[in-house]
Amino acid sequence: MKLKFVLLFLLANLYLSAFAQKNKSSALLPRPKLVVGIMVDQMRWDFLYRYYDRYQNGGFKRMLNEGFTCENTYIDYIPSVTGIGHTTVYTGSVPAIHGIAGNEFIEQTTGRSIYCAEDSTVQTVGSTNLTVGKMSPRNMLSTSITDELKLATNFRSKVIGIAIKDRGGILPAGHSADAAYWFDGSTGNWVTSTYYMKELPTWLKAFNDQKLPEKYLKQDWNTLYPINTYLQSTADDSKYEGKFLGTTAPTLPLKTSQMMSRGVGMVSSTPYGNSITLDLAKAAIDNEGLGSDAITDLLAISFSSPDYIGHQFGPNSVEIEDTYLRLDRDIANLFDHLDVKVGKGNYSVFLTADHGVANNANFLLDNKIPAGLYATGGLLQTLNNQLEKDYKTKNMVLSFGNYQVSLNNTAIAANKLNETDIRKKIIAFLQKQKEVAFAIDINEVQTASIPEVYRSKIINGYNKERSGVIQIILKPGIYSGFSATGTTHGSLAPYDTHIPLLFMGWGIKSGKSNISYNMSDIASTVSALLRIQEPNGNIGKPITEVLK
Repeated sequence: MKLKFVLLFLLANLYLSAFAQKNKSSALLPRPKLVVGIMVDQMRWDFLYRYYDRYQNGGFKRMLNEGFTCENTYIDYIPSVTGIGHTTVYTGSVPAIHGIAGNEFIEQTTGRSIYCAEDSTVQTVGSTNLTVGKMSPRNMLSTSITDELKLATNFRSKVIGIAIKDRGGILPAGHSADAAYWFDGSTGNWVTSTYYMKELPTWLKAFNDQKLPEKYLKQDWNTLYPINTYLQSTADDSKYEGKFLGTTAPTLPLKTSQMMSRGVGMVSSTPYGNSITLDLAKAAIDNEGLGSDAITDLLAISFSSPDYIGHQFGPNSVEIEDTYLRLDRDIANLFDHLDVKVGKGNYSVFLTADHGVANNANFLLDNKIPAGLYATGGLLQTLNNQLEKDYKTKNMVLSFGNYQVSLNNTAIAANKLNETDIRKKIIAFLQKQKEVAFAIDINEVQTASIPEVYRSKIINGYNKERSGVIQIILKPGIYSGFSATGTTHGSLAPYDTHIPLLFMGWGIKSGKSNISYNMSDIASTVSALLRIQEPNGNIGKPITEVLK
């Protein structure tokens, strides 16, 4: 009898223990173990399909086939540049609110030019280069989804940002990140700043000691496939492409092994820049234990090299086609690593871009398509000379940067000049330029005779403390520059603002949508997926079609 009682007691305890464990598991808030945000710097939406036939099954095609693609996602502000794009994706906000008004912007009260991630109060960690690490997210005024994830888990989540460009790693990682790492081209090391830590972790020191930039550059840059099969590109020896210093033609193969004496920083301008970014991302996953427990972590990765390559060669080059075919393989490699380390179905991924890119102006003209260059350097001097005659004051316009006119407010105030009158004269001057479609005083944007979609993008992009007071809109196909080779971005045209947006993994449906969404909707969507508060400057709405 006693034995029977003991056995019943043990069985009851086992049942209660199992019941408690089941209840404990079901009580856990459903979330992915890891969120991976991927940004491809300068990836136009159509690149998903321009090279689709040659993509492998595990990279872009895996996201398109297993995940959800939002086919009509647009940047909802001007100017369309890297610093703003990375910030908007992770804050759900726009320059008017989050304060990152450009890669560089003018502080309107002083006239000082500010780099978006600069921070003179911090020091470099991981390099003897004292300036490369004087960076932090302090110029960003709002929180990010990374910050909100930290707050939601009482700072138990781990957040890391990685990119060759400092701003590409820092701004997505947010204010409360455990780390952000970026590339020091002068040494070939990945570095950070004292904003995050006093010294690099042991694993990153060992990673730097591998000297991967040198190892990649020794391989030279050859095309993945026979060069005559690159049918989506113009002939490789093209007048529209910029040459590397010391080379005679902008062609592949490129003997990078013979160019390393100029510095390993050139790896950023080859597809190997994406590969070393991938290598670091995988090392961070392994050594930081990202996605290894029930507390959701977030890894923000930005592939910066497509932007460097695109600026130099343009989107119709063999170099860009080869870059995306290689990046596709790198992304597939990342997914394979996540499947093993975190487990397929245990992580969520989103992929997007900070901006698109224009076709080379001369390439368009040679193909009978309207285009052109808008050379602002001499124009700025001509305008200032004219204003000096009228107002007896030098350098009244500081910059045409970010397609905006920034005034010398200090000089205008000191000389008690009529700013309204000055603005009118500048607009009259600009409207005489054949490349200019509109020049709009920000105070009159609500009543300006411009398309409504332009109006909202101008308002979203204007930050009263950091933006110019006159917005310049160029005609389609025209961009600010003077070089006959390469290209750039920054306008509100679709080639600059239509970006890819794909989701895949935990909590994500399979499918696609042709509904129009904004870049600022991404943060709300990730917040909804994670059941966390959206960032405090957020203006976007969740894309509910994406979520299970």
